[in-house]
Amino acid sequence: GPPAPERVLFPPTFSVSEIKNKQRRHFMFLRWKQQQRKEKLAAKKKRRKEREALGDKAPPKAIPKTIENQRVYDETTVDPNDEEVAFDEATDEFAPYFNRQTVPKILITTSDRPRGRTVRFCEQLATVIPNSHVYYRRGLALKRIIPQCIARDFTDLIVINEDRKIPNGLVLSHLPDGPTAHFRMSSVRLRKEIKRKGKEPTEHVPEVILNNFTTRLGHSVGRMFASLFPHDPQFIGRQVATFHNQRDYIFFRFHRYIFKSEKKVGIQELGPRFTLKLRSLQKGTFDSKFGEYEWIHKRREMDTSRRKFHL
Repeated sequence: GPPAPERVLFPPTFSVSEIKNKQRRHFMFLRWKQQQRKEKLAAKKKRRKEREALGDKAPPKAIPKTIENQRVYDETTVDPNDEEVAFDEATDEFAPYFNRQTVPKILITTSDRPRGRTVRFCEQLATVIPNSHVYYRRGLALKRIIPQCIARDFTDLIVINEDRKIPNGLVLSHLPDGPTAHFRMSSVRLRKEIKRKGKEPTEHVPEVILNNFTTRLGHSVGRMFASLFPHDPQFIGRQVATFHNQRDYIFFRFHRYIFKSEKKVGIQELGPRFTLKLRSLQKGTFDSKFGEYEWIHKRREMDTSRRKFHL
C-alpha cells in the first residue's frame, strides 16, 4: 500500500518568555496566570464535590507540603527530656538568671552618634524591655563600655547599629561572661508606622513568647532573649513580647490583648517591630579581634538546601 504518512513534528510547547515585545509578553503572562488560577479553582471545586459525595467515607485531607514541615532534620534538635541539655542549661551563662539569682538590667546603646530613626527605635525598645537604660555613644569603644556595665550590675548590653540612618544590626551581649550574638536587623517599624496600633505600652512586665527555637543553637538564642525580661510577668498589663523564629528569621512583635468576651480576644500591636537574622554567636563578651566563635553563618557552606535551618 501507500507509505504511512510521516508524523508531523510540532514545535515544542510555546513559552511566553519567547515573546520579544515586553508589553505583549507581560500581557500574555498575566493571561496564562489567570488560566492557571482558573484550573486550580476548578480542580479544588471538583475535589470538594467528591468529598461531599463521599461524606464520612472521604479520605482525610492531605497536609500541604511547606518548607517548614519538609525541614531537613537537624541532629542538634533538642529533646526537652535530654539530660545533657538539662545539665548544660543548669551550668550555662544564663543559669543565674533562670535560677532567679540575678535581676535583668539592660543597657541599650547605639553605634557612634546615631541619627533620628535609630534614636527613636532605642527609646521604643526601652519601653518594651523593663529595667533598660538608653545611652548614646559618643566615641566610646564597646570594649570600654563593657567593664563599666559589669561594674554597674548590668546583665545585658544591646547595641543597635545603623547604616545610612537606618537601624540594620543588633548585638546582644550577656554580661559578665557572654555569650554575644550578632544579628542582622531588617524591616524595622516604629510605633507611628504601625497601622491600627494600640495606645502606648504601660510599665507592666510583659509576658515573653519564644516560638520554634528547636536546635541547640536556637535554644541558646532563645535563652538570651528570655533573660532580658524579668521573671514574673504582670498579667494585669496584658502585654506580650513575641520572638517568633521561622526559617531562621526571628520576627519580633509587641502586643496587648483584650478580652472582648469569654471566648473572644482582641489584640493590638503596640510596636516597634523588627526582624533579626543571626550572623554569629561568640563565646564571652564582645570581642571583634580575638573572640572565639561558637557559630558563624557561612552562607555558601551552610545554606545548601532551602529546607535547612539552624535555629
